[in-house]
Amino acid sequence: MCRNGLNGFDAAYTFGAYQGDLRKLIHLFKYGRIETLSVPLGKLLMRALPLDRHFDMVTPMPMHWLRRWDRGFNQAEALAHHVAQRAGIPILRAARRVRSTPAQAGLSSAARRRNVAGVFQANQQLDLNGRRILLVDDVLTTGATAGACAVVLKRAGAAHVTVLTVARADRRDWVEPLRIGPGVSGGHFALGVS
Repeated sequence: MCRNGLNGFDAAYTFGAYQGDLRKLIHLFKYGRIETLSVPLGKLLMRALPLDRHFDMVTPMPMHWLRRWDRGFNQAEALAHHVAQRAGIPILRAARRVRSTPAQAGLSSAARRRNVAGVFQANQQLDLNGRRILLVDDVLTTGATAGACAVVLKRAGAAHVTVLTVARADRRDWVEPLRIGPGVSGGHFALGVS
């Protein structure tokens, strides 16, 4: 799915719709903290990766250290490691999240963009000039988070930023939250591929 730079990134590819069993697996991985699900979900990412594209590096969607500490791991980083290893592309942390923000779930598109404005910073120790970057995350909803990160990477010199996710959410299809465990619920919507 090409975005033509509308959100700061040049293209976005996803395996499937954020619904049904795929949604349940992502919730178990992300909120149920079943890190071993990075392997099957990583395999799905590889099926979505275009074979005719060249990338200089894979970078995970940055997570603020407080959220990482709370969750125990960065799900995007676990997925990015799988993609980098399978595709033979170096994994580098090209950006970092410099400010903690509330969760994006339930926010409007405009509120999501405001929520992530100014939260990313490019890694000053990496030369990103002319680089083609594959930005990996679990779910793409409005593209606000990926777009904000892509803008920072491009300002630092990246020539092209492609987003790769396991699932694409369509915010028009609202569903009840998933219950993962005692007191833990997942997101509030499931979206179809547009």
